[in-house]
Amino acid sequence: MAADPVPLRAVSPSPSPAPARFVLFLLLLLAAAAVCEGPATRAEVHSLRGNTWKIRNANGSVRLSGVTVPGNVHSALLSRGIIEDPYYRFNDDTYRWIVLDNWTYSRMFTLPLDVSKWKRINLVCDGLDTVATVLINNITVGTSNNMFSRYTFDSTDVIRERNFIEVRFLSAISYAAQQSSQHNKYPVPPECPPLQQRGECHVNFIRKEQCSFSWDWGPSFPTQGIWKDIRIEMFNICHLTYLTAATIYDEKAQKWSVEVESFYDVVFFEPIEGELTVSIPSLRTQRTYKIVLANKEDSRSKVKLDINQDTSVDLWWPIGYGNQTGYNMTVTFTISRKYHIEKSIMVYFRTVELIQEPVPGSPGLSFYFRINGLPIFLKGSNWIPADAFLDRVTFDVLENLLQSAVDANMNALRVWGGGVYEQDEFYNLCDRLGIMIRRLKFHPSIIIWSGNNENEAALASNWFHIPSSNITLYLNDYVNLYVSNIQEIVLEEDRSRPYIASSPTNGEESIQENWVAKNPYDVHYGDVHYYSYTADCWDWTHFPKTRFASEYGFQSWPSFSTLERVSSPEDWYYNSSFTNHRQHQVAGNKNLLYQIQIHFNLSHAKKTPLQSFKDTLYLTQVMQAECIKAQTEFYRRSQSEIIDGQGLTMGALYWQLNDIWQAPSWASLEYGGKWKMLHYFARNFFAPVLPVAFEEHGTLLIYGVSDLPSNLKLILQVKVYKWNLMKPVCVYATESFILKARTAAPVYKEVTDNLLRRCDCSRYNCIVTFYLEENGQQLGPSNYYLLSSLKDAQMLRKPQVNATISQQGETYWITLKASSIAPYVWLDVGSIRGRFSDNGFLMLENIKLTTFHPWRPTNISELRKSLRVHSLLDIY
Repeated sequence: MAADPVPLRAVSPSPSPAPARFVLFLLLLLAAAAVCEGPATRAEVHSLRGNTWKIRNANGSVRLSGVTVPGNVHSALLSRGIIEDPYYRFNDDTYRWIVLDNWTYSRMFTLPLDVSKWKRINLVCDGLDTVATVLINNITVGTSNNMFSRYTFDSTDVIRERNFIEVRFLSAISYAAQQSSQHNKYPVPPECPPLQQRGECHVNFIRKEQCSFSWDWGPSFPTQGIWKDIRIEMFNICHLTYLTAATIYDEKAQKWSVEVESFYDVVFFEPIEGELTVSIPSLRTQRTYKIVLANKEDSRSKVKLDINQDTSVDLWWPIGYGNQTGYNMTVTFTISRKYHIEKSIMVYFRTVELIQEPVPGSPGLSFYFRINGLPIFLKGSNWIPADAFLDRVTFDVLENLLQSAVDANMNALRVWGGGVYEQDEFYNLCDRLGIMIRRLKFHPSIIIWSGNNENEAALASNWFHIPSSNITLYLNDYVNLYVSNIQEIVLEEDRSRPYIASSPTNGEESIQENWVAKNPYDVHYGDVHYYSYTADCWDWTHFPKTRFASEYGFQSWPSFSTLERVSSPEDWYYNSSFTNHRQHQVAGNKNLLYQIQIHFNLSHAKKTPLQSFKDTLYLTQVMQAECIKAQTEFYRRSQSEIIDGQGLTMGALYWQLNDIWQAPSWASLEYGGKWKMLHYFARNFFAPVLPVAFEEHGTLLIYGVSDLPSNLKLILQVKVYKWNLMKPVCVYATESFILKARTAAPVYKEVTDNLLRRCDCSRYNCIVTFYLEENGQQLGPSNYYLLSSLKDAQMLRKPQVNATISQQGETYWITLKASSIAPYVWLDVGSIRGRFSDNGFLMLENIKLTTFHPWRPTNISELRKSLRVHSLLDIY
């Protein structure tokens, strides 16, 4: 999960470095652009955004004007044609000179006449990336060394009517190396990433986006630049810098309250007395408080607004469980009836609990989330930065990715800790869409804080080969950072949600073991990460029957149309220099072929190299989709049972949702938002109601899974097909049964050999399909169980799938016709952005309808020209 806070004011981070993936966790309070103002004085804000900046490198050999801020050096050079797309081919290596150089941003700016009337003039930098010295009129006003901090520099004594500002950046690579060389008390591992990642060294010595130096799914582009807003703020008396609120439910008193905190920069000579009025009009709630602000930069006011016990409050719910209701709250600060501030934010009412309690019939403790008193199975994925160049992550990009998560029936995202603190729009969208995540405390979508990602496991398993004589030193550092400091600050600032020191963790058991458990992957406690690239990923017996699966996954390559934009024809074969360069996981391309060949043929006889390449890309997506389907269905069916002391799984968050560039990764959404086959599969395996099948000791079992709040009276329809026939050879319907609300339970059981004999089948020539039915209508998606690997399947025939397109409004209908059963039918419209209602499916009928929803205007002619349809048998 992403460590996502920023200090409350500009401070220098601790000089002590943190090991890799150790992520500092403080709390960012939302900036409120409100200022004490009234008839006698009016504060002014002067934006320094825009395209009037200049940049130059250290020796002046590269100079550009008309540079846009917010932005970064790479984007500026690209916009002026100095460089080509940094993502093209090997440009991450080619353009390394940019990140090794030191760059300076500068511009002139003019302020209104008589700036001397202001008692305080601040330069506010919401985000400097990363190590910089800031000068106004050739006088240093401040320095930065933390990408994630907002810096406020008092510039009152240097500002004039006409001004010159410079922001002199130092290469993050150089700075990290300098910091490392100065730290000689003990080594801080890892010194460098694996060679396969093509990254930089000593990156744990700088507070900067860690994955910008490369990761096993991303490139090395440690950018420089002014990446967030920058402005001049001029005011007298005081300035409201932050406003936040947290809703608290008192179980004993059975009532809600709102804790409202406001932070001020006060320049008045004496403490300021005033009145703070807090109002939530739609709840008919208002109260006025007397407050006193001290004469200092971070004067804080904290008040508690009680909601009348008789007032009906609509709760915020995760998607699928209710509405995402919020209330507008207005805060007004008044001084002597003369100066006032008025600021409004949204507040939401919901409770979140992390339940860790004894489990009957099992050692260990439970680990699940209760939202508004209701246990919730978390379904979703892990979020990483959407681009290496953050100025390209627009609202539309965020909305598309997050809407795709909701459209795949996800209700939770785990924000990874090596990225950035996402922009406010990200969290606002999650609030609106009902996606549970973590960060700013007044956002209801945030349900938990985590101090770090995998550091408890790294220490417990000694990933970095620390000598046993030194391990106590690192354990003490770990507890000091994540418990004594971060946990204390987080829990003091936010009482509305839980905190865990690490993920994965054994939770309460880790605490009992002095915060680092001997085995943080113990399935009887906490959350677990699981990856295996050698075990058969269809075999559920390899998967940990954990309380909560917060990371698991398999790689695949993106589609050819996504790769084509950043490659050239000489790159288009599987073992090309390009494909090896893009693969940042050690042995990643080899692992993909290994998993494919367990269940599929990989023959490229009588094919062009390009066609073989495209077929391999397709098979990696088929393999990934089936692997994650098998594991996710295992976790969903394990939520209500304890077997051999294991089970009660209450979360499945696969790694990962999105991509940062065009490369092989664990993502289900390609760079640009295109859905991989896995994401289409996720719409089904995360469906609110779903049947899932597996075999155990020669017996076929089918479980019903329901997220719904009410019991369901259902029957299960089971159909067995021979691969060469589109009519089932066996049809069976169970007696009606009750599937209880929010549970998983067995609804069908039969010895597999008996089923095969009854249907005149063998494992190799038949497939089992099934779906749930309520009152004669199918409820939820159909599912299937493969009785053998597809490479061993008999009687499969080439299906000859044809497609026709028609249009109704902005929706395009695709009618598919097939002559025989077609596994993994895949529709692709190349570079046309959009998604299908269904894709990558098993086609069991002669005719199937699906729709295409474009994300930009298109037409039938363009679609017909671009549409390609194929299935598994078409690649052989």
